[in-house]
Amino acid sequence: MLDERKKRILQAIIEEYINTAEPVSSGALLQNYGLECSSATIRNDMAELEHIGYLDKPHTSAGRVPSAKGYRFYVDELLKDDNISIEEIQYIKSKLETKVNEIEDLTKIATNTLSEITHYTTLAVGPRADMHNIVDIKFVLLGSRVLMAVILTDAGAIKETIIKFDEDITQSQVDNLSFLFNNKLRGMPLDKIDEPFEQYMMNEMKGEVKVIKPIIEQINHAIVENTNLYLEGTNKVFDFPEFKKMDVARNFLNVLDEKDVVLDILNSGIAEDINVYIGDENEHSELKDFSIVTFKHTLGDKDLGTIGIIGPTRMDYSKVISVMKYISKKLNEQLGKGMF
Repeated sequence: MLDERKKRILQAIIEEYINTAEPVSSGALLQNYGLECSSATIRNDMAELEHIGYLDKPHTSAGRVPSAKGYRFYVDELLKDDNISIEEIQYIKSKLETKVNEIEDLTKIATNTLSEITHYTTLAVGPRADMHNIVDIKFVLLGSRVLMAVILTDAGAIKETIIKFDEDITQSQVDNLSFLFNNKLRGMPLDKIDEPFEQYMMNEMKGEVKVIKPIIEQINHAIVENTNLYLEGTNKVFDFPEFKKMDVARNFLNVLDEKDVVLDILNSGIAEDINVYIGDENEHSELKDFSIVTFKHTLGDKDLGTIGIIGPTRMDYSKVISVMKYISKKLNEQLGKGMF
């Protein structure tokens, strides 16, 4: 357990390192943080903090830098989450009070706003398929062998896809499909368009397997492929000195290019909490140089998606978490008012 002086010194080192990206010396702490102790005391405490794993000492410097353990203690015990200005609050309000048609539009605005204020790369994903309930399914015959399927959900999302057939289909078949799909699936989650449903449709439309299978396959493909994944401010990270190293920059771009990795990042974590993953705490080894901060936004018991930030471990956690908490609060207000 750290005493109060060591806590103040650790907090000062982390905040100084976040600001300068340079190893922190005892002299810098005395000059900038008004610590009421001698330089020798600060050096002794820094050595102790290094010994117990909260600080690292680069080989080429007399100063110290925070370790992942140090950042974790800072986030859990020392961080202030009111690091947001009146101007930033007003800007967020003006952005998120925009009337939109779909929840995904509000998520996209929030993602962009978060990147603009924090200057980090932000990412977001809409609600999982099992969190969308089907309101209506429409089939539109575009040609004798071409059908468009349109699914409307209670989250305001629209999933649509084009299905092509090897044989002609008739309007009568389309009308029958429409009735059966809606009769069975209206009010059900999107992920209920599954194998049992396929078997039900085949039983109901005997002899029309060639029509049913491609429709269900294509709809399921559209649901998976149209998972709304947003990225904002990808180029912003290259302003940070950590990304001047070619291997770190390449690793970062590779991570963003791996959709499955990004979705794993966003789908982990606890609802209604700010989740912080620092360096090796991330499940994927390629994320060891980065920190991830995420939050889920919800409406009642519905998960409406997740918004996150990815950046260097030398992240301004206080600013990021303060802005995230306010954006989360405003999103909940807007969703509660039905502003979509």
